[in-house]
Amino acid sequence: MLSFLSACANLDPIAMVKTGSYFGIAFLVFAESGLLVGIFLPGDSLLFAAGLLAGGGLLSLGSLVLVVVIAAIVGDSVGYWFGANVGVNFFKRKDSFFFKQEYLKRTERFYKEYGGRAVILARFVPIVRTIAPILAGIGSMTYRTFLSFNIIGGALWGAGMILLGFSLGSIIPDSERYILPISLVIIVVSFLPFFTNFLRKGKRS
Repeated sequence: MLSFLSACANLDPIAMVKTGSYFGIAFLVFAESGLLVGIFLPGDSLLFAAGLLAGGGLLSLGSLVLVVVIAAIVGDSVGYWFGANVGVNFFKRKDSFFFKQEYLKRTERFYKEYGGRAVILARFVPIVRTIAPILAGIGSMTYRTFLSFNIIGGALWGAGMILLGFSLGSIIPDSERYILPISLVIIVVSFLPFFTNFLRKGKRS
């Protein structure tokens, strides 16, 4: 348990997977979308690392995909519930270590651009993926509509990131040695929508 907490504190995805196994991975995926404290967790690189290690035989691919997709869907549902019940008052708070008004504004812009599809697309964007289900709960989106987007997004993101890592882990020997540069690439790609949106606005002004 202590080694898992230490891995989380160091944001080391490989160590998180090795020490936390299925339960630890499921909890972190749930926390990133269901608990605001998960806003700092490396969700994309965590799933990639889990898939990579599954490719090396450490974890079962089928079990891993199942627990991750379920955890992602449940996490977003909890986020929606939070938004529907206490979200409006919460977002009136001043900036803190765990939450900044800029996160809210960023996600609101994301919703305006993509509409209901934002629930699916937000899965692939850090920070937005944590705030999006809360905003859906605050807004006029019914839970039934949200749940359909939630299931699609959870399945695409959870299975997609794991299978990406699994493919590499199956092909390249000792591929976990390359997790750091690959994680950096994943992070850059994840933030690409913000950069392109920023450049677009710059050209218009």
